[in-house]
Amino acid sequence: MTLLSSPAEAGALSAAPRPSGLKRELARANRRKTRSAALLVLPLFALVFVFFALPILGLLTGAVHSPTYADHFPRSAAQLRAEAPFDEAFYEALFQDIRDADEARTTGKVGRRLNQDQPGFSTMLKSATRASRRETPDPGTFADWFAARDDRWTDPEYLAAMRRTAQPNTDFFLLKSLDLERNIEGKLVSVDPDQALFVDVFLRTLLISLGVTLICCVLGYPLAWSLVQASPKWRNLMLLGVLFPFWTSLLVRTAAWVIVLQKEGPINSALQGIGLIDAPLTLVFNRFGVLIALTHILLPFLVLPLYSVMKAIPRDYMRAAKSLGARPVYAFLTAYFPQTLPGLSAGAILVFIMSIGYYITPALVGGPRDQMISYFIAFYTNNTINWGLASALALNLLIVTLVLYALYQRITGNGRVSMGV
Repeated sequence: MTLLSSPAEAGALSAAPRPSGLKRELARANRRKTRSAALLVLPLFALVFVFFALPILGLLTGAVHSPTYADHFPRSAAQLRAEAPFDEAFYEALFQDIRDADEARTTGKVGRRLNQDQPGFSTMLKSATRASRRETPDPGTFADWFAARDDRWTDPEYLAAMRRTAQPNTDFFLLKSLDLERNIEGKLVSVDPDQALFVDVFLRTLLISLGVTLICCVLGYPLAWSLVQASPKWRNLMLLGVLFPFWTSLLVRTAAWVIVLQKEGPINSALQGIGLIDAPLTLVFNRFGVLIALTHILLPFLVLPLYSVMKAIPRDYMRAAKSLGARPVYAFLTAYFPQTLPGLSAGAILVFIMSIGYYITPALVGGPRDQMISYFIAFYTNNTINWGLASALALNLLIVTLVLYALYQRITGNGRVSMGV
């Protein structure tokens, strides 16, 4: 048994921090470091939240929230939400709403919103607005006054559309983006086949994205393998070629493919010059042009993560497999290829997610039947100012992307996408 040599040593020992005290000090130090790191990145988080997350959230909210009618026609909207009948009191409230909206110059907004649900409302509302400036119906004649302006004011289909539009929260745009609608009874039905559009567009978008991903995998895998096998000098030159497209504008690259693939372009001229074809081939403004241009743009996004994974695989594995009697093809499939799957899967999902939202390239090199869903989102945002439908299409695209990503994670069994670094 060891005895303390002096009272000073005994005091020093008793003053030393116990293990539990050390843990508390360490925990406090870690919390201080965490707070300091959080304060450093807080401005970046605020910037991303204000200028990126909030605008996207606001856009997606427009898919299910449309208070235009309720905000500008509050009297008639309150009766419609209360399931009140379309009686004289409703038409009197509608008349007062039209007059107030005319003074506030908001009638056009309500007309556009009603017109999105049932075409013709904008004309009806303009006619009623002009008539309300000249005259005021006598009490008890408001319904007849509206019917005299346009008999569609008493049509059950138009009245049902008004009742739907009066709800601030609506599923109209989401249903429309899926080629569905509600009939007069409120039941879900498919839209007229001549108006069905968006389901085919979504399927076309997925098909084009899948085609681009497969082409990039077929072309990118041997390219990445060649980069790994090349000498340092040639590897640097090849990497320069892979990275060079990033230094060129996307619009310039897409326009260059229009020139290269057109009927008078170098490809058709070369094929005709060597006698392989008699007439120019149609290589642009169709699905072929879209696939070629998107593959050229997105191929580096598959090659780089795949190359980083391949570079980390020791070459001894292939030599060991061959020394054990495996043929080269079998050794490649069993000893080498499985180790490259993290990079291949990461590059493939990256290419697919990026291609599913492309707009400029299909718009420039594709035909009318080759436009992807992003084209229609831009069209309803900029041309028709139908933000509700554009938001619904964007929300559907986001949901489809997340579902496919979840399926990818489920199939590959990875908790995260590995970039091979």
